[in-house]
Amino acid sequence: MELHQLAYFVAVAEEGSFTRAAERLHVAQPGVSAQVKRLERELGQELLDRSGRTVRLTDVGAAALPHARAALAAVQGVREAVEELAGLVRGQVAIGAVTSAGPVGLPDLLAGFHGRYPAVEITLSEANSDVMLADLREGRLDLAVVGLATDPPPGIATQVLLDEPFLAVTAPAGPLADRTAVDLPELGDVPLMALPKGTGLRTALDAAFAREGLTPRIAFEAADPNVLVQLAMRGLGVAVVPESLARYHQADLRILDIAEAGLRGVLALAWRTGGPLSPAARALIAFARAAYRS
Repeated sequence: MELHQLAYFVAVAEEGSFTRAAERLHVAQPGVSAQVKRLERELGQELLDRSGRTVRLTDVGAAALPHARAALAAVQGVREAVEELAGLVRGQVAIGAVTSAGPVGLPDLLAGFHGRYPAVEITLSEANSDVMLADLREGRLDLAVVGLATDPPPGIATQVLLDEPFLAVTAPAGPLADRTAVDLPELGDVPLMALPKGTGLRTALDAAFAREGLTPRIAFEAADPNVLVQLAMRGLGVAVVPESLARYHQADLRILDIAEAGLRGVLALAWRTGGPLSPAARALIAFARAAYRS
């Protein structure tokens, strides 16, 4: 039994086709077929059912597939461990960030990591916090900057980067512009602008209203909190945004404190604590945690 035979078997099982498996592996299709057949002869059992238009696993093949994947992963782990020990960290890392992550200087972090580990390929995507936390748990992301309104889910560790209150902002002649502070029942009487469901800000806002037995009138949703500020500037309602963003635009807005204890926004670095991590992912997590502590 040879490793490339296991790799061919796994590829065919995942693709459901010898032809597509060969294309994925960049080898000739007859070679894939011959090596899988040789593996079956050595095991004395058919692993694949070739009778239909799509290649399917036999019962024996379904039982063997997880072990084949584990064997290939173990070999890859040996290679990565050797490279890591030799200081040759390479591979890929996937990072996620909420749209409102601007204050934490993520581009500088990524530039610094690339300068130290130029052989590591970095990908960055934006999504809501609930989506990214799920992607972390399932291994689709290695690291994320998320907004938190509650404790992180099991299997996720965090490091707080920014913790600040939410404020309400409105146009100089907009709703509640004559106030310096407002409570939740008063906010519930005006059109509100907020981030979409699944974000830390929205989760905290909905929870605060729920504690008062109220439902907010969300007139506008936008993934970018800067858009919420622009809408508020035009007198379309009241936006609930982090304090740093409100203060940045204070010359063009009326800023109102919200009389609700605990209505705060938390941006945090998050990573998976369970399951395997590649050397590149471990290097990224260590680099980010050290960078944000300094």
